[in-house]
Amino acid sequence: MPLIALAVAALAIGFEQIIQWKYGPMGIIAFVALSIGLKARNSVISGIGAVILVMLLAQSG
Repeated sequence: MPLIALAVAALAIGFEQIIQWKYGPMGIIAFVALSIGLKARNSVISGIGAVILVMLLAQSG
């Protein structure tokens, strides 16, 4: 079980680094808001994070 948790944490950190590299600080803010909203089961915060990420993705495409 600890090996799975370690692998998931490594993937999350890698994904966060990719977001920061490609979308900058705003991408990190959006990713953190989405993560916190999902963990806290708060749809407003997770919705704000998701909207910001979608706007960043649409802007780069």
